[in-house]
Amino acid sequence: MSFRLQPQPISRPNRCQLFGPGSRPELFEKMTGSAADVINLDLEDSVAPNDKDEARRNVIAAIGDVDWGDKTLSVRINGLDSPYWYRDVVDLLEQAGDRLDQIMIPKAGNAADIYAVDALVSSVEAAKGRTRPLKFEVIIESAAGIAHVEEIAAASPRLVAMSLGAADFAASMGMQTTGIGGTQENYYMHRDGQKYWADPWHWAQAAIVAACRTHGVLPVDGPFGDFSDEDGFRAQALRSATLGMVGKWAIHPKQVALANEIFTPSEAAVTEAREILVAMEEAKAAGQGAAVYKGRLVDIASIKQAEVIVKQAEMIANRGK
Repeated sequence: MSFRLQPQPISRPNRCQLFGPGSRPELFEKMTGSAADVINLDLEDSVAPNDKDEARRNVIAAIGDVDWGDKTLSVRINGLDSPYWYRDVVDLLEQAGDRLDQIMIPKAGNAADIYAVDALVSSVEAAKGRTRPLKFEVIIESAAGIAHVEEIAAASPRLVAMSLGAADFAASMGMQTTGIGGTQENYYMHRDGQKYWADPWHWAQAAIVAACRTHGVLPVDGPFGDFSDEDGFRAQALRSATLGMVGKWAIHPKQVALANEIFTPSEAAVTEAREILVAMEEAKAAGQGAAVYKGRLVDIASIKQAEVIVKQAEMIANRGK
């Protein structure tokens, strides 16, 4: 490993991010009553242009009026290519209280996009005397975004999370699909008369995970559009977790429990991880650099893998304490 160690991401549960449109304030109480770790109040895609101002007012009022408990509270602002985003930022910081944890920046295409938002946020914070610096999360949902993913991940110390937005990403890449996430009918290999479906999002997810892990940012999988397909959601979430992502969006309340289940280490996985750590401690005491655990070799690298699982389980267990 390089002598410049990778920074660690913020320590918080981020298994599920539940989205709701800012134009539907009647949903806010239900959202905070959910089991999602992160609440994303949306001012962007789910809000019609004529409803932008009202949605912004709804969200600002709800930040102070609704009891959000121990959830991370985030607002997705409008894209930098729109006439709305600057007012989103200014009004949120001038009118909403410190309970707002972060804003989500959509369609990030390069580091300069993040710099622009950072400059505006920093200026308003200084003017208003905000006591808690606002954090950022970004969505990679364009060809430019994935091409510049590492510079985006390193763009601001405010940045704590990054997601893949499959729908806009697919459109930007010219992909022949209208699906939001999941396997695609025509993306398959053929052998001996059988079709084998591959994962068209794998390479983009892997690039996001690598950039995030390099710069101490949480990598998060984005939406799965067909909320009636629980098996499809589960399959994609399991792939994302295996690749190193820490959580997934929920665009429907029924997806929350699925995300929490998949991104919470199982009791069996935690038990095995703890047993590996014990086995390695015993090997270390005996002057050995490796040990045999259940018929397989474990070594120092295994310690790091096991520690990731144990740390994640403990963080989730300690939430709210």
